[in-house]
Amino acid sequence: MKRLALLFLAALTAPVSAQIDSAPKVHARLIAERDAVKPGGTVTVALELATRPGWHTYWRNPGDAGAPTQIDWSLPQGWRAGAIQWPAPKALPVGPLMDYGYEGKPWLLVDVTAPATASAGMVTLKAHASWLVCAEVCVPEDGNLALPLNVGGSLLPPDPAFAAARAKLPVQSPWPMRYAARDTLDLFVQSPSLAEAHPVDVAFFPANGHLIEGSKPQTLAFADNGLMLRLAKAKNFPGGALDGVLELTSADGSQQALEVHAPAGAVPAIASTQTESMSLALALLFAFIGGLILNLMPCVLPVLAMKALALASHGGGGRHAAVESLSYGVGAIASFMSFGAAVVLLRAGGAGVGWGFQLQEPVAVGAFALLVFAVGLSLSGVFELPGFGGGDPLTRRGGALGAFFTGMLAVAVAAPCTAPFMAAALGFAFTQPEAIALAVFFALGLGFAAPFMAVGFSPRLLDLLPRPGAWMLRFKQALAFPMYGASVWLVWVLANEVGADGVALVLAAMTAFALAVWIWSASRSAGPHGRGFGALASLVAFLAALALIAAVTRAAPSPALARVDRSAIPHEPYSAAKLAELRAQHRAVFVNATAAWCITCLVNERVAFASGAVAKAFAKHRVACLIADWTRRDPEITRLLEAHGRDGVPLYLYFAPGAADAQVLPQILTEGAVLKALGS
Repeated sequence: MKRLALLFLAALTAPVSAQIDSAPKVHARLIAERDAVKPGGTVTVALELATRPGWHTYWRNPGDAGAPTQIDWSLPQGWRAGAIQWPAPKALPVGPLMDYGYEGKPWLLVDVTAPATASAGMVTLKAHASWLVCAEVCVPEDGNLALPLNVGGSLLPPDPAFAAARAKLPVQSPWPMRYAARDTLDLFVQSPSLAEAHPVDVAFFPANGHLIEGSKPQTLAFADNGLMLRLAKAKNFPGGALDGVLELTSADGSQQALEVHAPAGAVPAIASTQTESMSLALALLFAFIGGLILNLMPCVLPVLAMKALALASHGGGGRHAAVESLSYGVGAIASFMSFGAAVVLLRAGGAGVGWGFQLQEPVAVGAFALLVFAVGLSLSGVFELPGFGGGDPLTRRGGALGAFFTGMLAVAVAAPCTAPFMAAALGFAFTQPEAIALAVFFALGLGFAAPFMAVGFSPRLLDLLPRPGAWMLRFKQALAFPMYGASVWLVWVLANEVGADGVALVLAAMTAFALAVWIWSASRSAGPHGRGFGALASLVAFLAALALIAAVTRAAPSPALARVDRSAIPHEPYSAAKLAELRAQHRAVFVNATAAWCITCLVNERVAFASGAVAKAFAKHRVACLIADWTRRDPEITRLLEAHGRDGVPLYLYFAPGAADAQVLPQILTEGAVLKALGS
């Protein structure tokens, strides 16, 4: 009665101009996920409510005023329709009231099941939908809807829009929740990793109107082992379990909704409000140390060997060595800063990206493979690239410009690697304002460049390098082979992402590029006409190489997981729903967040998971293994990383049976560390 009275009052007090507009405010239609359903099968149907801008419809709990959308089905005999699957709503304050509903074009999903005896052919699913749509006034609307559907085999793939609609549905919480009723309601989510990740916003939507004062603020705070949301308790709070939906918003704007069924219980004291658990000074220190350690990663060593060769060419050091070291440092730091700025901008635009995100794009992997192949050709003497020239020119050219681009190249090849301390610093950076995030990337670049900058500025350290000599030419040529190996590895990564078609395109691009540089080099000794023809032919071949790389985007995605050797350990793909299901069964769960382009991940696979002892431990303790393959961008895996304070792979989580939260294993993993976590 109270709700109806409020609606009646709103209608009486609305401006006359608003009441004159009698055009429909919502256009409704039914959409099926598939074009057909088999006898006895189920198809998901969406009720789409395309709502006029400025108006809104309502959630299952409309809040202080309003009414939820209803669907009355008229189905053929034996057909059944399930309950509405409601996406997480939006808080819609109206003066002193708080409503919960939807703007734009929400999809309400319903599973419709055909009887096993359904005859092949066309049927029509009919429904009468009614909804209340409000702005300055509230207008009840309804419509008779029909959806033709074939009974039989599907001819078309599922509508991909349904995956996006399901991503907005609340899922079972992987973390335990409870609340304490005092003057306020303190809802506690027990998860140290979630507290460390520091979501930028958390909102609770109650299952009914007698739990909280919706118009009052909801205050996010943090305890030592989880996060707390302080709510204004309703005057007639009934006690019992606290039900509803909790929506978490990450720094990149991505959201995850969790079903809440929290019993009453003791909650810890609040350790902090929205202040950060990691200080800026500590994050900068971690970033600097992580940058130092990144120099030891296998993906970076070939480029560092080239830089050592360049420094050795200066013999006793002097001004040239200092200038090149400084230029190398500026290049490395500028590259880290550019990467950080790109990630910050993409995340601000809603993209769920992190460290190494560019290698999730096949065209970037192909372009990088071509770049590394080109550096290899330069080191082999096929052509000369400033800073990577051969023999005696190495001592006379390259200089500051070559050193600058060497620093940038070193950072580019470091992208597939993460180092200890680095992940925590990056996880902190992407929860902070842009200036602080860039400061962390500056510290990371400074740590990465520090060893060679120190060598260049310290003659004593430079004296430790070998004297210049004829050996440098052979050593430079030998360095080409790690670069060729790196290009082979990148082509393998591409095979994981787009399959054989993408590999063929990149190999063709490499061939075209090799032809371009050979024509260029061979035609330099010809006459003017020969040089002109050679330049034109070289340009055509080079543009063909670029066109072939661009065509990689059209190659079909590969459905395979990252191809690493887990044959001894049964596994299945990760999903938040699967993790929640296994934990509800009190199973031990090991989550391996990996990617085909992550060298650290691949090394860990060989070192930590390949032994029979680890496989036996998994079998002995009935540990379910979930592979979170981040080779191609996956928002669900991105949320998993963010929930545990990480911005890239690898990430290893062990959920013991009944444990409140996961044990996070080291990024540099050993067989002993895995066995210790499993209790073997």
